[in-house]
Amino acid sequence: MQAITYSAYGPPEVLTLSQLPEPVPADDELLIRVRAAEATKSDCEMRSFRYPVKWFWLPMRIVLGMRKPKRPVLGFYFAGEVAAIGARVTGFSVGDAVYGSSQLRLGAYAQYLTVPVRYPIAAKPAGMSFADAAAVPLGGFNALHFMRLARLAPGSSLLINGAGGSIGTHAIQIARDAGARVTAVDRADKEAALRDFGADEFIDYRATDFTRSGNRYDVIFDMVPGSSYRACLRVLNEGGRYLSGNPRLTTMIRTPLTNRFTDRKASFAFAPETAEALKELAGMIDDGRLRSIVDRTYPLAEAAEAHRQVEAEARVGAIVLEAP
Repeated sequence: MQAITYSAYGPPEVLTLSQLPEPVPADDELLIRVRAAEATKSDCEMRSFRYPVKWFWLPMRIVLGMRKPKRPVLGFYFAGEVAAIGARVTGFSVGDAVYGSSQLRLGAYAQYLTVPVRYPIAAKPAGMSFADAAAVPLGGFNALHFMRLARLAPGSSLLINGAGGSIGTHAIQIARDAGARVTAVDRADKEAALRDFGADEFIDYRATDFTRSGNRYDVIFDMVPGSSYRACLRVLNEGGRYLSGNPRLTTMIRTPLTNRFTDRKASFAFAPETAEALKELAGMIDDGRLRSIVDRTYPLAEAAEAHRQVEAEARVGAIVLEAP
């Protein structure tokens, strides 16, 4: 089978199109014929081993490999078809169209992938292409999780800092579905697309510091690791909530203190990845409440270029690789 592999940490050029043996599913696994996989910021960080959140470095180095990658094929989030099932697998049949996450097994940058049936896998949204569906899990898991923590009500004011990626574009749609008024913060060239996803207001972070604009918000959902924790809390309304999707160690330390000693609430809780969440997201898609966030697609062989686009933040939504 074709797969994108890497044998050393480094720039996008370390990614190579290779031929690997087709994997064989164990008794509790599914063999997935991968049709599409999202190229994520996490994939790029694993490839380069450069993390904006510095405390990730040591645990991820232990998991992924100290000197070179233990898992040569990247890719968390995929959509495809069930090609074979293990002897103890129930609930799936060969030919089922599915989408989901391979978690830290990775491996989705390939034509075939094996995953335990207990992993977050569900039926692909009926009206979506494989490419569109592959872009749902990362953004959908996180947006659904954090928008629940936001406790949005009709008329709530929400600011999303770093709104142009997979998570932000899903969060805009889920928040608008809840009746919130959404302000998106990102680069000026993303304004039209983010408004199209449902943002009511837009702030170009290179021209305006939202923490000094004079506006206040009920909720701030922050995807930018370098943000000022104190400044974000300062522009929350009384009883407001600060949600960090990329927490630094200092944020993790300060969060319980904020919750205990102020009238604001803060959280950095990481999103669980479950089949139930995938089914809920599929229902929202089928109902027309959530739509595709794919910016562009690349063939699997052009994974290096896809990584360049992700790292340049030259996208609104997701970059997806399509397997031959």
